[in-house]
Amino acid sequence: MMSMNLVDAWAQNLSFFKQPFPSKSPLAFIHHPKFDPVFLKSRRPISSLGVSAVLTGEEARVSTRRDDAPFDFNAYVVEKANHVNKALDDAVAVGNPPMIHEAMRYSLLAGGKRVRPMLCIAACDIVGGAQAAAIPAACAVEMIHTMSLIHDDLPCMDNDDLRRGKPTNHKVFGENVAVLAGDALLAYAFEFMAKATVGVAAQRILAAVGELAKAIGTEGLVAGQVVDLHCTGDANVGLDTLEYIHIHKTAALLEASVVLGAIMGGGSSEQVEKLRTFARKIGLLFQVVDDILDVTKSSEELGKTAGKDLAVDKTTYPKLLGMEKAIEFAEQLNEEAKAQLDGFDPSKAAPLLSLADYIAHRQN
Repeated sequence: MMSMNLVDAWAQNLSFFKQPFPSKSPLAFIHHPKFDPVFLKSRRPISSLGVSAVLTGEEARVSTRRDDAPFDFNAYVVEKANHVNKALDDAVAVGNPPMIHEAMRYSLLAGGKRVRPMLCIAACDIVGGAQAAAIPAACAVEMIHTMSLIHDDLPCMDNDDLRRGKPTNHKVFGENVAVLAGDALLAYAFEFMAKATVGVAAQRILAAVGELAKAIGTEGLVAGQVVDLHCTGDANVGLDTLEYIHIHKTAALLEASVVLGAIMGGGSSEQVEKLRTFARKIGLLFQVVDDILDVTKSSEELGKTAGKDLAVDKTTYPKLLGMEKAIEFAEQLNEEAKAQLDGFDPSKAAPLLSLADYIAHRQN
């Protein structure tokens, strides 16, 4: 069981992002010449890396093995996605008033890769926890992810009409109900995780609640979204600001997914922090690849509007680095992330290693 000292440390000072800029103004750093981005200052010199798979349509190459047999990543994805989908379907039933529950279920059950729940489950597994301990947290992060998509698509935000190959929530239910559906998913995520988690010490559940709340607030997703909105159309946005946006807007919830799984699974503070670093790197990797796909894929292939970033003059990694360097950066982040899993049981690390490769080589 977690020691009280560790619980107190998590509950009182959850270490999420070590901010390298003054906190007095959330936008003061944007054009600050001394801002030293977290990832760039630790990057190794870019070398000749095999990165063509990011754009070739090649499936993630899995070299990990479990019990002397190749790890079947496709079977793992199908099994975990089905389990999560069933749990989500059961968690959000149609109730009164029907419209709000239908709107919640419309976006929550519209498909998706379920990467965040899988990361949560895999992180629980790697520290020796039982899958059942992580399922409520896995569902909670997917509810919050869905909320962020519903709100992100609104006319007042990114104003998009297509999500996961279907009309966005506000196109079906109207803007007012879409806002409320997102709000309801956000609130219910915490309720569900708190009530449905069994067999886990209350202190760990409390620590997980704190992690998740911080990941989506003014030091996480909200911070990234605000700066992203502020910077859209600004030709002077640099690499440091772009990194800030995506570490907060995209990587924050991916990081929380992994950290929650590790906490619920009984991980030590050292294990949690190694997995935190792994998740932060794959979180940024996810966005770099997303930027690449926005340029190279069609709307039909992506299931959402392609070329949207270019149309609204958003700063992206291909725009700042060029396509070749953006691809190299993606592969480098992947390798640096996987290095954080050294020291864990290789058989239990296989899902996270494979998920990192999947994120790097995904096609939508």
